[in-house]
Amino acid sequence: MATELGADGWLLISAALVLFMTPGLAFFYGGMDRSRNVLNMLMMNFWCLLIIPIVWVVIGYSIAYGDTAGSLFGGFDAAFLGNLNLSSQSGADTLMLVAFLGMFAVITPALISGAVADRMKFAAWAVFAPVWMLLVFAPVFKWVYGGWLGVRGSLDFAGGTAIHVNAGIAALVAVLILGKRKGWPGEGHPPHSMPLVMIGTGILWFGWFGFNAGSALSANGVAVQAFMNTFLAAAAAGLAWAIVERIKDGHFTNLGAASGIVAGLVAITPACGYVSSMSSIFIGLAAGVICCYAVHIKFRAGFDDALDVVGVHFVGGLVGSLMIGLFADADYFGAEHMNGLFYGGGLELLAEQALANGVTIVYSGIVTAVILLAIKATIGLRVTEEVEATGLDVAEHAETAYNTGDAFMERAGF
Repeated sequence: MATELGADGWLLISAALVLFMTPGLAFFYGGMDRSRNVLNMLMMNFWCLLIIPIVWVVIGYSIAYGDTAGSLFGGFDAAFLGNLNLSSQSGADTLMLVAFLGMFAVITPALISGAVADRMKFAAWAVFAPVWMLLVFAPVFKWVYGGWLGVRGSLDFAGGTAIHVNAGIAALVAVLILGKRKGWPGEGHPPHSMPLVMIGTGILWFGWFGFNAGSALSANGVAVQAFMNTFLAAAAAGLAWAIVERIKDGHFTNLGAASGIVAGLVAITPACGYVSSMSSIFIGLAAGVICCYAVHIKFRAGFDDALDVVGVHFVGGLVGSLMIGLFADADYFGAEHMNGLFYGGGLELLAEQALANGVTIVYSGIVTAVILLAIKATIGLRVTEEVEATGLDVAEHAETAYNTGDAFMERAGF
């Protein structure tokens, strides 16, 4: 009984930690954004905290975690949390799982908000976030965890494919459909508040222990290993990014360290329960270097990913997921899964990882495009040039983040 209560307590604490990550993400993105749009960015993230939990318990959980093993769709048996008997331990366990996974459902669409900063109508975002969660996140989650991709043998401990690659490719599609911000890339768009960015980074790192170690669903040895791997990979990636910047540009920057930490957290997420501590350091180092260079691809390719969601979350998630195919060690954990290439498993697991991510990229990309084009054709996606120039905070929310003087307030209509 004590062991059972300990496991339940850890899962509930982990759920709260993952919930705390969404405000952390809001601070992280908000600090990177322009001062005239910071409240808009905060509200985009907090909107996910408002609407996604409702949609999740009504139908999202049923689609994402139905009882039909190996299927494409979870069905509707658990819609409205039907057939949930809380008088039994199994009913209570199910409700805890609904709550825990619901926190993941909240933060996944929120990740996309950083890519579309400074130019997306809030009304469009308000529709997009819950629809995307239902039509993209929930089905992909089902395929990866208990659906056909998981049955085939692909591994994703805490959401590299289902969350970061999924949201990352959606972010890329969104910025291609929305178009570039006015003046990009000629005008600089530096973070308006590095203290907010660093606070957000710290909250994300803290919450990520629940994200990854909580995904063991019990306070056991796997949770401890996932916890340590999360710590080490983030540190290694932040260090690698900082060193690369020092070599390239001559400076250690706070933004580089923060971005590297988040890249390491993203990369270790799919692998944290399948690799050793030393392997997590290698994964973190690789993510720090690769993502540092990946964020600059947007300038060459010409897509305006405002806050580097593609370079950090899509690329980082892909790096971590594929490296499971190299570093997974079944003997080390005593788990029933294939070894990675470096542990005698050949290329089979790497091939399954590539297939799972390829399917996610294609499905998420196509459905995201359909959702956004439908919104564009109805209520519209993008704010006017005037609103973009003066800021979304006043135009979309009738608020300002900072009191910058009477002249500004008069222009804002206050």
